[in-house]
Amino acid sequence: MEHKGTVRLETERLVIREFDEKDTTTLYEIMKKSRVMHAWEHGFTFEETREWLARQQERYRRDGFGYFAVLQKPSASLIGQAGLIASDIEGKSVTEIGYVFDDSVWGNGYATEAARALVEFAFGTLGVDELYCTMRPENLSSVKVAQRLGFEYSGEYIKVYKGKEMPHGILILKRYGT
Repeated sequence: MEHKGTVRLETERLVIREFDEKDTTTLYEIMKKSRVMHAWEHGFTFEETREWLARQQERYRRDGFGYFAVLQKPSASLIGQAGLIASDIEGKSVTEIGYVFDDSVWGNGYATEAARALVEFAFGTLGVDELYCTMRPENLSSVKVAQRLGFEYSGEYIKVYKGKEMPHGILILKRYGT
């Protein structure tokens, strides 16, 4: 599951590409909102946003993927992020999909559209056999996006973030034929 090269995906309404330094301020404007960053239970500071972006760039180098900038066509406005990360869930190495969008664009189907493109990228280009999606059970909008794409509930686990235990649901999507 190795991918070399820059990731750039396009859908009917979106461009999905690797983050770069010039995205920091706009990304911060999205990530500073507690409502948007509900899973982390707080909005991010500018420094936390810079660190997040640096982690994604490290993931690009190490894994060939990470969270990507999602831009709205034709304006090229950064409206959120969606991506794949190499993750560990209860001792199992998995590929996880995730998405975070600015609340100003919620309800327009962008998360579903971006996630669908990433599912195709993971199964097609990367050759992943199954994708995981973990989220707080009360995040019903995100759960619905995953279910719309065919992810099925598989159980729960406790994710520890900054010393706090947070229950997360586990949803899995298997590549057709596996």
